Amino acid sequence: MTANPFPRTTVLGLGVLGAQIALQAAAHGVEVTSYDVDDAALAAGRGRLDAFAQAAAREVADGDAYRAAPDRIRLTSDLADAVARADLVIEAVPETLELKRDVWARVGAAAPPATVFATNSSSLLPSAIADATGRPDRFLALHFANRIWAQNTAEVMGTPQTDVEVADRVEAFAAAIGMVPIRLHKEQPGYVLNSLLIPLLSAAAELLVKGVATPETIDATWRTATGAPAGPFQIYDVVGLRTAYAIASADPRAAVWAAHLKEHYLDKGLFGVESGEGFYRYR
Repeated sequence: MTANPFPRTTVLGLGVLGAQIALQAAAHGVEVTSYDVDDAALAAGRGRLDAFAQAAAREVADGDAYRAAPDRIRLTSDLADAVARADLVIEAVPETLELKRDVWARVGAAAPPATVFATNSSSLLPSAIADATGRPDRFLALHFANRIWAQNTAEVMGTPQTDVEVADRVEAFAAAIGMVPIRLHKEQPGYVLNSLLIPLLSAAAELLVKGVATPETIDATWRTATGAPAGPFQIYDVVGLRTAYAIASADPRAAVWAAHLKEHYLDKGLFGVESGEGFYRYR
């Protein structure tokens, strides 16, 4: 087993991916603290932790480690307290540049000088955030995929300012928590995974908003023709429609798609798997 260079890790945000990152780390023996903005967000996050723990336990050999993991995670809505002892801070807050920069400025002021910082941003380059931390040489991106326990890639992407030794340690951390580290040699919007995935999702969105076919038909076509286990709209539901909307809203070319998501889904409280309904309904 790879030695873990960051035994105390803090995860900022208990949304769909933040909860999974915290769970994965705790299931592999890391002392995890999870932060979110208030008690209501923490309660919702605890629900996600429990649900993901049960899902993971059904799919992995060591299910007991995942079942026990939620009770090993300390929850707090005090940001300074959350990062006070952290060796590594992983940020998984909503995909808005201004929000991420604000959070990192506060973390940079409160965390110990030796703490390493990583963003899980799916679309923003770490160089757009790095200076807000006050320690750009200790900042990079560490990007996870949904269903982290099974689709266990961890993309490590630094900026030109990132210390190589820091990136090496983050790569070792990823391996220590059961991930397959993917090292990128230069910044790339969307990393490797989303550079491949986003064109598929965008093409599916265009087919839908043009009225060419329904989500069910588009998904069935992709699954049947490629043998893939899920179609693009099933993937959208797992990623979360709020994340999809945030990404679309930042791209003028996707304005029609963003408007479609807002009108037909977000305004109705339909966020995908996390809310029990998106393009499909879930138990």
